[in-house]
Amino acid sequence: MLPAIDWYTGYFSPEVRGLDRLPGTGPVLVVGNHSCLFYMPEVWVSARAIMQRRGVEAPLYALGYDLLFAIPGVESVIRRLGAVPAGPTEAESALRHGACVAVYPGGDWEAARPWAQRNQVDFGGRKGFVRLALRCGIPVVPVVTHGGHHAVVVVTRGDRLARALGLDGIRIKVFPFLAGVPFGLASVLTPPLPMPAQVTVEFLPALDWSGYGPSAERDDKVVTACYDEITGILQAALDRLSAERPHPVIDGTTRLITRTVSTAGRAPAGLAQSGDLVLRRLRQAIPQPAHQAENACEERLRLEPQIPGAGASPRGSKSTSRSWPVPAQMCP
Repeated sequence: MLPAIDWYTGYFSPEVRGLDRLPGTGPVLVVGNHSCLFYMPEVWVSARAIMQRRGVEAPLYALGYDLLFAIPGVESVIRRLGAVPAGPTEAESALRHGACVAVYPGGDWEAARPWAQRNQVDFGGRKGFVRLALRCGIPVVPVVTHGGHHAVVVVTRGDRLARALGLDGIRIKVFPFLAGVPFGLASVLTPPLPMPAQVTVEFLPALDWSGYGPSAERDDKVVTACYDEITGILQAALDRLSAERPHPVIDGTTRLITRTVSTAGRAPAGLAQSGDLVLRRLRQAIPQPAHQAENACEERLRLEPQIPGAGASPRGSKSTSRSWPVPAQMCP
């Protein structure tokens, strides 16, 4: 399935940073912000990066909705893809066996946040992943994604409608309405096509909560402190990426057009340079945020401590930006 994953994620012109911060072996819990409804490019981009780092043969699991495992014919497919129910039993078993487990605690609540909140991390107060990490005493690697939620325009979560329909009984908290092509305003049942926003995924320095001990999972103060720590780190990183790349839809669209025309063999010489020129002019035409990318870069260096065993770069060194090989037809 790797060629299919590369083809799909190529639509979002993905960039992966800080992959060397992810431990190459051993159990680890990867925790990220969730975006873009069921299109969720960050999940596929992150999974592909993890496979690049740890190897395709290394066990990698993602926690999924219980509802998905109750749909006939779906359970066998998603289990083969590495999904397990989002409960403590199977996740803990996977970690005990040295696997990498990815979780997006915000779930449907975060993935359906309104457009005005597209640059916000919102786990909805869900702290089960913290208790899991404390109980198992394993490293926790935050992974932040920017641009994914720019690909769809969510008008409203529809959480009240979801409750009225009784969907909360099957752990579905939202029934979102969206705006886009080709239906204009539509519900999640007829979703618009996602825009080709550029998705940036960054693996952040690992967190070590093992000093609290396994019993800390029952201490609400410790759990809340760990929850606040990781959500604060993710939000700071998302703010930095938003300042650095305030217009991911423009960035991604320009790159997609450039690649598409080049691949078709109709590109004149210097098309890539022309595309970059168009991109710069579009950026100049749109007001930039008050906080500039220079400040964001300084913050980025500050958040890069040396993480033993995680392959982190020395403080003050240039962050490594990585991307995986993609099929030739996707390359400029």
